[in-house]
Amino acid sequence: MRPANPSDIAGIDAFLAQHAEKTMFLRANLARFGLDEREHTHGTRYVVEGPPGAVTGVFGLSNGGFVMGQGQDWPGFARSISGTEVIGINGAADQVAAARAALNLPGRTVLDRDEPHYRLDLDALVTDAFTGGRLRPPTLADVPLLTRWNAAYTIDTLGAEDGPENEAEALARTERMIAEDHGRVLEIDGTPVAMTAFNARLPDMVQIGGVYTPPEHRGRGHARTAVGLHLIEARARGVKTSILFASGVPACRAYEALGFHRIGLYTLVIFAEAMAVAA
Repeated sequence: MRPANPSDIAGIDAFLAQHAEKTMFLRANLARFGLDEREHTHGTRYVVEGPPGAVTGVFGLSNGGFVMGQGQDWPGFARSISGTEVIGINGAADQVAAARAALNLPGRTVLDRDEPHYRLDLDALVTDAFTGGRLRPPTLADVPLLTRWNAAYTIDTLGAEDGPENEAEALARTERMIAEDHGRVLEIDGTPVAMTAFNARLPDMVQIGGVYTPPEHRGRGHARTAVGLHLIEARARGVKTSILFASGVPACRAYEALGFHRIGLYTLVIFAEAMAVAA
């Protein structure tokens, strides 16, 4: 177990490509930020298992405090980040279980959930599930509305508590959606009714996240329409595959209507407070 260095990048890419659907955050963060980004919340510190030229495991800790990984030596990774604060863990269910055992973080969680994990080849996208409307990029004029929506999304989906901290994070999330062009707004007759986003992007694969419809517009198919139209955009740019994990039965139905099929379980763990990994 050792810190990744630039000579490992090709090996990391090759290894993670064998587990592509399970490791989108690790893959996308590496593609965008490399090994040395220490400011952006998604910049990630990478640790690898195996000798140079033969990577057999990849583990990461984002600047935002989230642990991710695919490999066997979770105890070794835990030792490598001892003293570092962790706020959450995400990944394939078996990997998160191994991470939790190795990290031994006993704190209270605000989210601890196995979610159905889905995949779709975009050539098989079902477009007759759409209900109409216009999908567009968000603008600065949307910031107040999307900040409210993002705050509600994190409360409803990620177990966040209502209050100034969540509102500040919602504003930051909204500003990233606009600046990084990964979010979209669905509107009907000029009225915004839903939002969607990609939370990890590669040239050939995208992962959906941040899908939200406010209560007054639910039950009308707006979320699946927003997702579907966004995927059509991605397909036109050459993206072949989409991944997501679904937060409940209605979401599962919406995604299955678009042609997504279930491939496993994806686990999300968020702690109430950041905790340092014991030495």
